[in-house]
Amino acid sequence: MEFWGAVVFYQKYVGVRIRIIFKLKNRGANLPFHHQFLLAQLVKGMLLRGNHPEFKDYSFYNFSGLKGQTKISRNGLHYYSSKVTLVLSSPNEEFVQYLLSQLFSLSQVELGNLMLVPESVEKEHTPEITEETKFICISPLVLINPDLYDNSGKRFIGPETDEFSDLLYESTMLRMEESGWYSSEQIESFFKFQVVPDYGYLRKITESQKKFARIYPVYDQDVKYEVRGYTFPFTLYAAKEVQEFVFTCGLGRFTHKGFGMLDLANQDPSARTIQYEINPELVKA
Repeated sequence: MEFWGAVVFYQKYVGVRIRIIFKLKNRGANLPFHHQFLLAQLVKGMLLRGNHPEFKDYSFYNFSGLKGQTKISRNGLHYYSSKVTLVLSSPNEEFVQYLLSQLFSLSQVELGNLMLVPESVEKEHTPEITEETKFICISPLVLINPDLYDNSGKRFIGPETDEFSDLLYESTMLRMEESGWYSSEQIESFFKFQVVPDYGYLRKITESQKKFARIYPVYDQDVKYEVRGYTFPFTLYAAKEVQEFVFTCGLGRFTHKGFGMLDLANQDPSARTIQYEINPELVKA
């Protein structure tokens, strides 16, 4: 695809954002508290099943944690709902269709101790996004790429600091450049970027002695790293194209491993979905 075609393609729509709904066969089974790495392994496994080398290392997608009715024990999160949901988004619908075709060709998948049956898919309506958008994190934001035998990836950075915004800006611009969807002039015009946390939320969390920043495991090239992830509401001030990119592709580091997924604050999630089907014409043989 030529560069200009990619730009036109992206500007036509923000991408596709879906909810994959699984039936849970063994209610009460558990996952670790921090299970993004298990979901990343599941997604990667689906991408490696078929004969699509162009998708094996594709990274412009993002997904949430596994959503369902849970209870906490010393062993982790126990899921007691009959169904659980995974939110996934990408600007490339062909990629999404390919992933779904591989997943739904299986009668059952195992995620940690959970036995899941792929059941259905819903597509979220594309929201109106402006240059000032209030987001919530439905998976943790990671700011720093860790180094082997180095604890820098676990360093705490205050969400109210310029460094917090600067690190997110740098990773976002790098990924937008790598995508090939934007000209250098467009990238240079995206200099406005500021993350402003919900200070009331942070104060309430601190007063209740809860945490909005935790350490999470992440695997890269089969090497385990530990990174600090942040989960809190914030307002992002940035160009509309930047807002759309992070809403579709995630914000921060390791977005293709399930970190940095955002949703709009103050939205009714049950009121904006339609059924989504696998289209054979969009899945290459």
